[in-house]
Amino acid sequence: MEALGVPWFIAVRYLGPPLLLLAAGGALTLWRRPARPGLVWAALLVNLLAAALPFLWIGVQLLTGRADQTVHGLVMTLAQPAVATAAWGLLLAAVVARPRGPDRPARGRDRADRARTRTGDGGETERTPENVG
Repeated sequence: MEALGVPWFIAVRYLGPPLLLLAAGGALTLWRRPARPGLVWAALLVNLLAAALPFLWIGVQLLTGRADQTVHGLVMTLAQPAVATAAWGLLLAAVVARPRGPDRPARGRDRADRARTRTGDGGETERTPENVG
């Protein structure tokens, strides 16, 4: 980090919490398997990428020699929150996703598929209770 002109304590300050979140979230994901573990891992890694983005950006600027243009800094100022928002969106999608089981199709269940047939009274279909209100 010193080669990029960034003191180590700044790197630890910015990268420490996402690394701790990756370790704790990864341990929880392995211990208590969520419905969509791939989305959880993606959210944790994208969050780490969002924290590392400024350091990666400084490295790219130093390698390309474009460190003197302020428009590139503006792009990074807008890009990092967008990447962090994407990480939170992935985590939200992982939380609200329903698990797919062997008896549950992935998508596209209509009312005819949900109706079950009663065995005792000649094959009438049983209505699925729905909240309407």
